[in-house]
Order: sequence, then structure tokens, then C-alpha cells
Amino acid sequence: MNIVYLTTEAVPYAKTGGLADVCGTLPSRVAALGHRAAIIMPAFRSVYESHAGVEPTDISFAIPMSPRKLVGCRLLRGRLPGANDVPVWFIDQPQYFDRESLYGTATGDYPDNAERFSFFCRAAIQAMQRIGWSIDIVHCNDWQTGLVPTLLDADKKLPSSLRDSATLMTIHNLAYQGNFPKSEFPWTGLDWMHFNQNEIEFYDRVNFLKTGIASADMITTVSPRYSEEIQTAEHGCGLESVLQNAADRISGITNGIDQSIWNPKTDTKLAANYDLRSWQQGKQANKCSLQQQFALEQNDAIPLIGLVGRLAEQKGWDLILPVLRWHLSEHRPTQWIVLGSGDGQYEHELRELEKEYPNQFALHIGFSDVLAHRIEAGSDVFVMPSHYEPCGLNQLYSLRYGTIPIVTPTGGLSDTVVDCRDETLADGTATGFYVREITPHGLDNAIGRALYLRYHNPQHWLQLIETGMAQDWSWRKSAMEYESLYAKTLTLKSATKRSES
Repeated sequence: MNIVYLTTEAVPYAKTGGLADVCGTLPSRVAALGHRAAIIMPAFRSVYESHAGVEPTDISFAIPMSPRKLVGCRLLRGRLPGANDVPVWFIDQPQYFDRESLYGTATGDYPDNAERFSFFCRAAIQAMQRIGWSIDIVHCNDWQTGLVPTLLDADKKLPSSLRDSATLMTIHNLAYQGNFPKSEFPWTGLDWMHFNQNEIEFYDRVNFLKTGIASADMITTVSPRYSEEIQTAEHGCGLESVLQNAADRISGITNGIDQSIWNPKTDTKLAANYDLRSWQQGKQANKCSLQQQFALEQNDAIPLIGLVGRLAEQKGWDLILPVLRWHLSEHRPTQWIVLGSGDGQYEHELRELEKEYPNQFALHIGFSDVLAHRIEAGSDVFVMPSHYEPCGLNQLYSLRYGTIPIVTPTGGLSDTVVDCRDETLADGTATGFYVREITPHGLDNAIGRALYLRYHNPQHWLQLIETGMAQDWSWRKSAMEYESLYAKTLTLKSATKRSES
């Protein structure tokens, strides 16, 4: 199969979240299964700053964004690092993409995002015609590419090599939809007949993600549980009825992790490497190194609780902060380390706690890839009480690095962590702990259950760690699931064409 991935993020070129990790890895894993893969994305400023070997081509074209506005662009070309057989094509249009960040600044989204990403969708279709492939699958990712399935269906002048391709839409986070006023519709280049409830219109507005859901041949989410949750009022973000109508086209595939990067046996960022046989000595060395780095008491008997990620309510910080205060103010025998940035109020409160309890609490506001790896390796427990989590990656890193995850049973967290109960301990499947009551006391109780097991039943604690470390959350496994779904999507597309002819 020939598969083209349309995305706005891919490591190492542009990243704000998990989308970049998926699109920076999945294409190469699918190519390794014997298929032909390529990526098309905007040439953001970060693409130039990545120093990843981007070169100009002689391909250029223009998109009529309005009767009086013809916008030109050119294609740049690179290769996905570590995957020389996966080309990356960049839409180079500085007016739209050469900016400080991808989607907006601290003051809010860029006001012309509807225009910018309408242009990207339309330019991506032009690019697919120019690269000389007969394309089987167009794999769209998130709202920024949501117009593409409708644009492909609507343009009867497209060559059959593209018009006959099947479309797959992956929802990485339903909360971000590309929802704009009706006045932005002309940027799409579509006839107003497409502004209807079955395509682009959503409560008299333009909704890019809804458009992709309604028009794509197949829809995926980044975990099976999330594919079910988004069809409910609680997690549907207003699109639950649209998703319920598309239920027979929705499936969930859990993201993988790049085990060439996240592997405690070979990770060059760690103080000591280890594997399933040597993890006890390895984790002890990494924990000691972290304690030393942040001037915490160097004592392996004290549980070290780690957190890495955005400081946002979605990630459960309304639960975490009260529990953290209880542990610190009551001088419980725990140490905490937090790496992240986000909500200014959360950052302020964490800085105040760090000043007050420097011997128990370590904090790094911002992001450090090195420290993220070291926290996963050196912590005993990783806390991740998200209110919703499409997939999540840190719980997978934790399992891989022998760190017990404490999570809420939602989305990908529920799909990847098995709650420690009598029966799961007995059958050897337990890998972590669920926050059974979504309150600060519920989180504190889950931490308490984990630490009780660590202190009073060390053999079962070892069992949890080794069960988690032995699991396969590699991208190869996920890529094989996508391979099967691509084949199913092509079959569905062929059957639809036959029924229409």
C-alpha cells in the first residue's frame, strides 16, 4: 500500500504534544512492514530550526484562497530521521507558517487559523498530485487536516490516482476541534452546498474535526477505550451524536512507544542502564542520582513519586495539589518530583511548596527531555490522574522503566494499566493502581494502597514491576494493527464505489 500521512506535527520537525510522537514514528514502522509511506506537513519555523536536512524542490503552485487572493507555496523535502525510506514533504508558505509557534501564543490562538489550515488542506491535496504516487490511503490527523476527506470527495477534477484513495481520520484529542465562525467558510474553497449538517456545518459554525469525522472512510482514536468514551455526553465534547452516527466506522488503536528511545537498557540519559534482570540495582542507582541532583535525602527506602507533563486541570492537578500538600505538610515518608509547565496558578503554587519543603519536593518548571527520562527511571511510583486521556504515553514509559503507574481508569490509561486487586495479583496481570474515586482523597487512597504493597508485600511489588516491564508497547505492534485497518478501509472504499456505480 502507498500511504500518505497528513499532519501538523512530527518529531523532530514540530511538536506540541503526542501527535508529533505518533506521526514521527508510525510512518516508519508501517514502511518497515513493506509499505510505502510519506508525510506532508507545514514548513513551520521549527522545521528550519530542527536542522534535520530539509532541502528545496522545484515544485511550486498557488491556491486561490479568495477571488482576489492567490497564495503561492513551494514544496520542501526531507527524510524522517532513522527512516531513509520515508520522505517528508513540507508546504512552505512563510505568511502562514513562519511564526513563533504552531497554533498561537500565550495570548490565544492565531486569529487566522481557519485560513491557515484551510490552505494547508488544499495545498496538501495539490502536493499529493505532484509527488507522483498512486495513493491508496490518506491518513489525516486531528482537526487541522479535517477538511481533506470532503475536499477529495468534492473535487471531481482530481486524477483517479488520488480521487480513488481511501481516507482515515485519527482523533488524537477530541477537545481540539477547529471550530470557527460561519464567515470563515469561504477559505475552504468549497461550494456553500457543503455547509450543511452532514458535512461542515455544526451549530451554524465551521467545524474542521466534525467535517473529517463525517466524511472520512474510517475513523480511529489513539486507544480503544477512548473510542467508546467520545461517544458519550461526558467525553464527547459536543460531538457525541456525530460520533454515534459514525460508530460503525470508529475503532481505537493504542499508541506505541519508540523503544529505540525509551529503553532503560540503552538509554544514554540515565545514570545507570538496566533491564528486566538487573532493574533493582539500576533503579536504585537512578533514584540515588535524582535525589542527589535535587538535594533530596539519599535514601532508597523512601518512596519517590514522579510526575511529568502539562500543569493543566485535564491532567488532574486539582487532585494532585491537595494530596501533595498533605504529604509535605504532614511530613509523610515520601519524596516528590515534578517536571512540567502550564497553568500559571499551578506553577505558582508548586514554586511556593518547593520553597517551603526543599528536602521533600523537587521541581523543574519547563521541559527537559533528559530529566523526563531520569524521572521515569528513578521514581518508584508515577502519578497520572487525568480526568480524560486519549492515550497517554508516560504510563507506558513507566511500565517500561519499572515504575508503578497510579492512574484514573479513563481512555488509554484504562487500556494499558491493569489495576492491582487480589484477583489480578493472583493471575499475574496487575501492573499499577487505579484511582477509584476521582477526588483528592481517592488519589491519596490509591497512593496509600501502592505504598502499603511496597512496604508490606515486597514480593508482589516486584511482581507488578516485572509484569509491566515484560509487556510489549512497541510501535511495531500498533503498526500491525494500522496495517490491518488500512486494508479494511480500502475494502470498504471499494465496496462503496461499487454500490454508487
